[in-house]
Amino acid sequence: MSAIGATGLQLYNFGQTVSMVFFTDSWKPASFYDRIRENRSIGLHTLVLLDIKVKEQSLENMARGRKIYEPPRYMTVGQCAGQMLEIEGLKKEVGEGGVYNEESLAVGAARVGGKSERFVSGTLKQLCEADEVLGGPLHSMVLLGRRTHELESDYVREFAVDKELWDRIWKRDYEGKQ
Repeated sequence: MSAIGATGLQLYNFGQTVSMVFFTDSWKPASFYDRIRENRSIGLHTLVLLDIKVKEQSLENMARGRKIYEPPRYMTVGQCAGQMLEIEGLKKEVGEGGVYNEESLAVGAARVGGKSERFVSGTLKQLCEADEVLGGPLHSMVLLGRRTHELESDYVREFAVDKELWDRIWKRDYEGKQ
């Protein structure tokens, strides 16, 4: 958890950590949403740990008692950002939304602490398409809090997909909000 400081974000500006699981057609848990709401309400970053499926059985194999496992799957930053935006849309439909949006700034991280670590920053919408930049697993993501210090922004901006857009959103939504 402390390795996420490699993003340039100060650890004392992080709130509660949340996990994002793979959605299915019939199961889209939003338990992470309230924790992000709490973090955002006091201006803190949220570290989002992404799901991994290793040594998982299909329901059919489990029901039949077969020890056949599915191939490993690792959630990507793109999948996470997409699922977050999907839940925000569902929450807005029932009048509970408004925690983040397509233009909320975030940082995608891959293989943090390893020799091949990579970072990319941008809007949640941009991060939906950032998997190629990040490469293989393991991924995690940080949703920026409003109390982001200018030095944190300057550091993370270096990883930005679009620096001009980053600057515009930073000035509008984050700068001076401490």
